[in-house]
Amino acid sequence: MTIAMLMRVFIPFALGYFLSYLYRTVNAVIAPDLVSDIGLDAASLGLLTSAYFLTFAAAQLPVGLLLDRYGPRRVESGLLLIAAVGALVFALAEDVTLLLVGRALIGFGVSACLMAAFKAFSTWFPPERLPLANAVQMVSGGIGALTATAPVEAALGVTDWRGIFMILAALTFAAALLIFLAVPEVEGSRSTESLKEQLQGIRTIYSSPAFWRIAPLSILTQSGAMAIGGLWSGPWLHDVAGYDRTRVAETLLLIALAMIVGYISLGAAADRLRRRGIPPIRVASTGMVIFIAVQLLLILPWKPLVLPLWMLFGFFGTSGVLTYAVLSQAFPRHLSGRANTALNLPVFVAAFAIQWAIGAVIGLWPETADGGYDPTGYRAGFGIVLALQVLALGWFWYEGRKEKSLRTAVSEPGE
Repeated sequence: MTIAMLMRVFIPFALGYFLSYLYRTVNAVIAPDLVSDIGLDAASLGLLTSAYFLTFAAAQLPVGLLLDRYGPRRVESGLLLIAAVGALVFALAEDVTLLLVGRALIGFGVSACLMAAFKAFSTWFPPERLPLANAVQMVSGGIGALTATAPVEAALGVTDWRGIFMILAALTFAAALLIFLAVPEVEGSRSTESLKEQLQGIRTIYSSPAFWRIAPLSILTQSGAMAIGGLWSGPWLHDVAGYDRTRVAETLLLIALAMIVGYISLGAAADRLRRRGIPPIRVASTGMVIFIAVQLLLILPWKPLVLPLWMLFGFFGTSGVLTYAVLSQAFPRHLSGRANTALNLPVFVAAFAIQWAIGAVIGLWPETADGGYDPTGYRAGFGIVLALQVLALGWFWYEGRKEKSLRTAVSEPGE
């Protein structure tokens, strides 16, 4: 593939995923404005922001079928038009109901942004290069998260949150048009399977022991990173660390930068170590273990380490993404779209539940004198997420040891 052709593919998909991640995380900065303008409490704010994850999740299995049947170009460009409508509805909303509708349409509309790129890459690139290719695509999401921090805070000095969403609606429409017009059709990106055969493919994935060994840990670390980083990191920095709005936005920007570096570094490390015989799943699992340890330290009163801990949160919160490349290699190529969306579905269902649940837990404590939330509520909410991740890590290790024991028994039948 020529450089020009790569640009025709990478840039349009990168723009789509940039917008997807910007939508996902922008509420961490505009949350105070939504609370003051619409009158939201912690639970309502969590529900509103997590509506993105719910509709995103609901779309995943249909998206997987559509990607394998019609290819990434048609599917993503069509869905982005829905996201543009959702941004417009959100910008014009005067109550929480319309905000929920707009946010839900946005989540549904951007539901194919990453999976469409992964599907395309699994067609264009050899399997061993997928961790690096996927990591490069993820960088565009990190730039979107970065844009949703200090740049959005600066833009709020020129316009309000409604103006920002009007701009996002226009950019999303432009991205849909670019993908439809610029991305080439690729041989092998469309399937001729019947619907029954496609559904059987989903059943094959969900009945695979390889899938269920990886899935729980990947799901809970990714969803925890999205739920906390996409909303509750901003309020935490204000209510627990005592930062003002400007410093919160600046810190969120640094976290987003750390996330970008994490995507690049971990993807490149997985690619390099694979050549030395170390499988990508080992890189991913090591990163997820460190991510869990960082969350434990955030729950403890380590105030002087706030910035480095949150940057580590951003960096190692990306490690679960490597599991998509692992799954792409674990199943036949014609199942690659469904394999990725089969994992993405529970990831985003969990992100919805976690983001909403943290708000509900925080709301169990009375507000502080300055209108913020009690730090004890954050510790409780984050602690529940951490406990679930530790259980998933135990399952991953247990299944790995069981699998190793089985291989040993098969290779040494006489013992």
